[in-house]
Amino acid sequence: MPAGEAVTSAVAVDPLAFAAIVGMALATYATRAGGFWMMRWLPMSRGVEAWLRHIPGAVIVALLAPMIARGGVPEIVGTAVAAAVMRLARHDLVAIVAGIATVAALRRLA
Repeated sequence: MPAGEAVTSAVAVDPLAFAAIVGMALATYATRAGGFWMMRWLPMSRGVEAWLRHIPGAVIVALLAPMIARGGVPEIVGTAVAAAVMRLARHDLVAIVAGIATVAALRRLA
């Protein structure tokens, strides 16, 4: 291509898909901004602070519980390994990697 020549690319975007993406982005922003706005009015007591500290763990449990309930032996053993590693190492990422590796290895053996 000669120097100075502009490259144009046309990408067709479905208007409904675009509207859905924008709508989801606005909803995500509204929930986050709304949370910050609400916390301006809520006194930061020890109970509120403890509640906020425990939200990430509750979200992880809520996401994993259905998978574990539907899963078989690999998922149950992987969860037990992740819990044990978390208890020993006290590091979330190490526990998650150990659990995933256990499930992958057990599925590969089956």
